[in-house]
Amino acid sequence: QVQLVESGGGLVQAGGSLRLSCAASGRTLSDYVMGWFRQAPGKEREFVAAISRGGSRTYYADSVKGRFTISRDYAKNTVYLQMNPLKPEDTALYYCAAGAILAVPSSYTDWGQGTQVTVSS
Repeated sequence: QVQLVESGGGLVQAGGSLRLSCAASGRTLSDYVMGWFRQAPGKEREFVAAISRGGSRTYYADSVKGRFTISRDYAKNTVYLQMNPLKPEDTALYYCAAGAILAVPSSYTDWGQGTQVTVSS
């Protein structure tokens, strides 16, 4: 339905920051609720953050509240995840996804390829 490509991952020290980007094509991104998920080796995929179609409502996992911010740029058809400050436990492969219901992970059905975030102590 919609093609998603993540970028912006990298290696940073604890206390540093990164901004992940998710660029969409094939569909208008405002048609979807958008979310970020992450998965560390040997662990299950985890919901991180989501933003409503209009951008006025957001939802965050307890583990990232106050540190991560999700946002939309409608002109660029792009969703962002600002991460500051980062902790070692944030190390994971991060995915963006398009869905239907803000706080229901199972409603996200279109996924990007992922971008790696590694946070050193």
